[in-house]
Amino acid sequence: MAFSPEKSKFRSPLKGPPSPSWNDLLLKNKKALNHVLFTMHLQSRSNKQTPSSSPSPQLRKSLDFTLPSLVSDPISLLSDQILLSILSKLPDSQRNCNSLVSKRWLNLQGRLVRSIKLLDWDFLVSGRLFVRFPNLIHVDLVNGSLISPGNAGVFCSNRLLSSHVDCSADAKDWFLKERFVLPSDEIDKGLRILASGCPNLRRLLVVNASELGLLGIAEECPTLQVLELHRCNDQVLRGIAACQNLQILRLIGNVDGFYKSLVTDIGLTILAQGCKRLVKLELSGCEGSYEGIKAIAQCCQMLEELILRDHRMEGGWLSALSYCENLNTLRFMSCKSIDHCGWFDEDVGSCPTLERLHFEKCQLRNKESLRTLFLLCQEVREVIFYNCWGLDNEMFSLSTGLRRVKSLCLESCSLLTTEGLESALLSWKEIQSLKVISCGNIKDSEISPALSTLFSMLKDFQWRPDTKSLLSAGLVGTGMRKRGSKLFKKTCDWKSLPGA
Repeated sequence: MAFSPEKSKFRSPLKGPPSPSWNDLLLKNKKALNHVLFTMHLQSRSNKQTPSSSPSPQLRKSLDFTLPSLVSDPISLLSDQILLSILSKLPDSQRNCNSLVSKRWLNLQGRLVRSIKLLDWDFLVSGRLFVRFPNLIHVDLVNGSLISPGNAGVFCSNRLLSSHVDCSADAKDWFLKERFVLPSDEIDKGLRILASGCPNLRRLLVVNASELGLLGIAEECPTLQVLELHRCNDQVLRGIAACQNLQILRLIGNVDGFYKSLVTDIGLTILAQGCKRLVKLELSGCEGSYEGIKAIAQCCQMLEELILRDHRMEGGWLSALSYCENLNTLRFMSCKSIDHCGWFDEDVGSCPTLERLHFEKCQLRNKESLRTLFLLCQEVREVIFYNCWGLDNEMFSLSTGLRRVKSLCLESCSLLTTEGLESALLSWKEIQSLKVISCGNIKDSEISPALSTLFSMLKDFQWRPDTKSLLSAGLVGTGMRKRGSKLFKKTCDWKSLPGA
């Protein structure tokens, strides 16, 4: 029979009963502990009282009343501010568990929450949101604004939006019939409640808001800096003209399969005149032309980053980028084309401050539009091609005009070969960083001596064109990838790309 020392109650007769510790005696008899503490308190008062004086009965009664509570819950002595300072130092993974300790800890934990993604619209309208989380500064209302159909077993997800889908026979075009989102008056009501409950709001994500709803946010929340508008149009953009401190704006007009809305040059001009402190602007599914982009470039002189996702711009809009005086980063994401028109007036100029040019999941099939873009971006330092269709040797050779490139990242560009890569790399005299990942037509066996010498001089080098590449394994122990890494800090973080 197995012997368990934890469950066994046998004790040797040669040994007497275990002697209790002082902690056990004091905790079991609180009166004794109170007597000890009371005596210590009397000794501390001996300098202020005569030896013959004795504590009054009221003093003894007050000590007997308070001391047991101090012993049973010493944390209650700490103020809310001290507890908040302690709880804020804990990792996020432990905060949910801490809220289960007591109602006080639950309340304190709610005061530490600054960002929330709303899933229930009634939680906002009823006001319980601000009672539970009184210090919110980041609020996402998009998912809470969506109406999920009953008994929906299919979940449709997009990078910009996600919702359940009604797959019944009479539910054709569920999204396009505008039944999947709350009406504008309900959204505006929630925005008024949010503005009154979160006057320090800094970041807001909302769908199907109207001009009046955004005006209320702009008036009551002067610290608003980041705004993301889903399903917006030209009329809605009038409401953000009062957002004087807005710095980051994301406009989502069309999302394929979900909804359709229209943002044209009229809305872009209204935006440019109202939000002159913009630093970052993303136009997703928006229409427009040369005039709208020019208005933004001339009015928003602090603009540093421009992102175009699945744009529907008219031909010739690229030339307006030359009016951007401080543009630092230009990104194209999921664009079916860069510019329908290849016309470009070289006398217009270029973007002298542009340093980063990123392409992600774009169709690069129009040679004239790509050549126009490269003429505008002659001073670019970092170029990224991620999963772009149509990028072959001929299209990639247009980049040889970018003489100041220091960093190049290529991933999932299957049409590009080693020859096309070499022609561009050898023309870039300042190249310092190179990353080639999942490019099947770039082979180790086709690397020339000149290209090999260039690789050995790079400060940051990552080479995984395919699973059969031996060059990466051959560089182990040579220190090539580490050499100069401290001097070249502005390298491309490839893992930060969405979808990488």
